[in-house]
Amino acid sequence: MEKDPGTSTTADQYTVSLHIQTVISSCTQTLYALRVLRALHMIVPSKRSVVLAKLLYASSSWIGFSNATDRQKLQAFLNRSKRSGFCDNEIDFATLCSTADKQLFNRILNQPEHVLHSLLPPPSASQYNLRDRPHNRLLCQRASRLTDCNFIIRMLYCDMY
Repeated sequence: MEKDPGTSTTADQYTVSLHIQTVISSCTQTLYALRVLRALHMIVPSKRSVVLAKLLYASSSWIGFSNATDRQKLQAFLNRSKRSGFCDNEIDFATLCSTADKQLFNRILNQPEHVLHSLLPPPSASQYNLRDRPHNRLLCQRASRLTDCNFIIRMLYCDMY
């Protein structure tokens, strides 16, 4: 994560744009190599490609810090991959990240031996019979935009409407 130069330190100025540019550049090179290999009839395109794995690698940790422009760049790259035949037609990056986040959070909640389990707040001891919640944990105080970008905080407040 980098801070925009020449500005004071506030949560709005931290960004992962450089990381996203690097990942997209790496994926573009991989996509080009896959096109060349496909043209030489050396590979058959996979619908769940290596490019998708590169884009989604550790996305739970950085996607909260991305802005709309970054997410549009990622979706535009996926759209290019679709046109090249290396991704499914219905792939939406936001949906992929949301699914990955929910799977990871469920693993953290259900496996006490998970390395991130200790970061969860304690279970709530509510005696009220309210609607079902996605988890039984106490909600942490939302302090700033920077803490709202944190994976655990994002997932605790996800679907809390």
